[in-house]
Amino acid sequence: MSCAYEIRGAVLADEDDLLEVARHLNTVNLPADRGAIREILEHTESSFSGAIKDPKRREYVFVIVDRASGRIVGTSMIIGQLGRRDAPYIYVDVTEEERYSGTLDRHFRHVVLKIGYSFGGPTEIGGLIVVPEYRKSPERLGLLISYVRFLYLSMHRDWFKDELLAELLPPLEPDGTSHLWNALGRKFTDMTYAEADRLSKRNKEFIRGLFPEGAIYASLLPEDAQAVIGKVGAQSKGVEQMLRRIGFHYAWRVDPFDGGPHFTAATDSVTLVQRSHRARVANLLSTVAPKSRALVAVESGQSPFFRAAVTPWQPSSEVALAPRLLGCEIGEAEAALLGVSRDDEVWILPLE
Repeated sequence: MSCAYEIRGAVLADEDDLLEVARHLNTVNLPADRGAIREILEHTESSFSGAIKDPKRREYVFVIVDRASGRIVGTSMIIGQLGRRDAPYIYVDVTEEERYSGTLDRHFRHVVLKIGYSFGGPTEIGGLIVVPEYRKSPERLGLLISYVRFLYLSMHRDWFKDELLAELLPPLEPDGTSHLWNALGRKFTDMTYAEADRLSKRNKEFIRGLFPEGAIYASLLPEDAQAVIGKVGAQSKGVEQMLRRIGFHYAWRVDPFDGGPHFTAATDSVTLVQRSHRARVANLLSTVAPKSRALVAVESGQSPFFRAAVTPWQPSSEVALAPRLLGCEIGEAEAALLGVSRDDEVWILPLE
């Protein structure tokens, strides 16, 4: 790989590139709208810099850059906390209820939906996009831009909640509409799926004001709407597999708009968080490199405030300069890219 790609925190100058990437998915976290992208970039720079003092209100966008072209080819995101007094975390609990009649000797199992609210919810990971022509890259760019979030969570563990959430997209129609929204949400809001999705980013009051509070039996909905509840769309299957592999599970909660499943995990139980650690650079590798690779990350006091790259690496047998600070050996070229020298402190996430 040899420094072909760099991962860093997004900056204001990324507006055009990030807008182009957003057009490949156009979700509420990363909409294909220039004004919204500009606001996201202003927010993320203020988050990385610490200008936003409350960690719960920070949002971090990471980008992966093809260094040969200078082009941003993928993104991911961390949202410090879902759910505050001014913007609750809104979800739909999915439960099952069994009914039996001895008179008729008939048994039914019903899926029951009930909207819920949290004002102190989890940290969300989201915004994962790799542009189509890079998705088959042997460097597995989607994995890298996804994993960097867990490295950052470990670097600043006290900023984030004890529960992590990932919302996955369900099966949607080719035009991006949702059968569940058309069968349910639209009946109570008189809004299209796209209109409601955009509005919810800025203001969720209409959900609390208009959605029904009681139980809704999914069996009353059309079959095509029932079929998407809690299901993972084809475009999210790879993400689901990755999440399950590192410790996430389906929480029997779904998005109130499209029925996409919510996957959750205890932050400290996620394997990638556990494997990330601080280290001191004991040696730089310039010739024969080990087969093992790692994400190595550094921070600085100026933009971009966070940078990372994939490097050959191996632990070092040298004695650490600080207690419990492990030694490591990383690639010379990757160290130069990150501005790292011997004896500098870095963060490491082994990839194998």
